[in-house]
Amino acid sequence: MTFRQHMRQLAVNALAEFPDAAESGLYTVTFRIDSVDQDPRFPCLALGYNTEAEVARLLAEPNPPEPWEARWNYAYFPPSGLEGVRVIGHDEEHDPHGAALHRQEAAANGLWYEDDAPQHLQDERAELLDAEFHQLCVEVARQLHADGDLVRALGRPVPVILYDMFDPEAMFALTRAANPPELAADFLSGQEADEQAAEEPAPEPGV
Repeated sequence: MTFRQHMRQLAVNALAEFPDAAESGLYTVTFRIDSVDQDPRFPCLALGYNTEAEVARLLAEPNPPEPWEARWNYAYFPPSGLEGVRVIGHDEEHDPHGAALHRQEAAANGLWYEDDAPQHLQDERAELLDAEFHQLCVEVARQLHADGDLVRALGRPVPVILYDMFDPEAMFALTRAANPPELAADFLSGQEADEQAAEEPAPEPGV
């Protein structure tokens, strides 16, 4: 089994632990991309979800966030969405088999490095490992859509939203690549709003 196959299988297993979307109001699956001890040699993915009830709770608070923020900003997510239901990848504690597969493949591909390696080599390989894992997460999400895993597990299609904990702006490009356009449209509207706000001219003094 390859590391990619392992990631996909554990993602399917995690979906089986999620509640039915129609009954629970689950509206998104979340992929939180992270790494153990902030080390790019140990990339991992926390799979989670969020529900309409959680969004409604936030919006009913005395000083609620904006609707898009309540729905899509991971800073407001409950543990099921931010910390996830299951962590997979190069994480010895939560996924020892995945950790072994990832290290084996990274070494075979000439991407692994030790702590005493020259700094320039560490930097180069860290960047490649990071990019490779991001692409893998996108591919896993796309396969969950294409193979019908999301619908089988949850009862209906929902978007998979990808968050990089070290590069918040990457979430739009990653999510766009991982989903059919119609499923990600509401999430991606947040990027469009940000771009429009940046393009608006600043008010003139005294206006």
